[in-house]
Amino acid sequence: MNPTAASDAAGEARSRQYATFMVGDLYFGVDVLQVQEVLRYQQMTPVPCADRVIEGLINLRGQIVTAFDVRRRLGLPPRSSDRTPMNVVIRSDDGAVSLLVDEIGDVIEVHPDTFEDPPPTIGRAARDLLYGVYKLEDRLLLALAADKILKV
Repeated sequence: MNPTAASDAAGEARSRQYATFMVGDLYFGVDVLQVQEVLRYQQMTPVPCADRVIEGLINLRGQIVTAFDVRRRLGLPPRSSDRTPMNVVIRSDDGAVSLLVDEIGDVIEVHPDTFEDPPPTIGRAARDLLYGVYKLEDRLLLALAADKILKV
């Protein structure tokens, strides 16, 4: 029996890894298994008549990827003109999509014991996009439900 199966059989929950990023002063994480890659800002082609959260389309080595502006999705003020967003490319049921974020963080490991429902102090727009939060030593990690952010 492998050690993972033994610990699961004993009722111990397994830790998870999240790729982290910042949007405004919010610290988000998306399950690392959903992340395809992280990129610097890419040139985008606008999409006429698209929802305002869709920034445009990027060509990722021949693959056309829709870029969603997470700031707009959260109802946050626009990014300052001197800052360019970063791309967190994730895999969805419809293929790869890019989340435009302010800053890329690290991959961190969290334990299920630190998981909670989103507190009421988090704005409704952000709360609606979360599975929940993980209590870290110095802040909350907002566990993003990537499938929810893509619904426009």
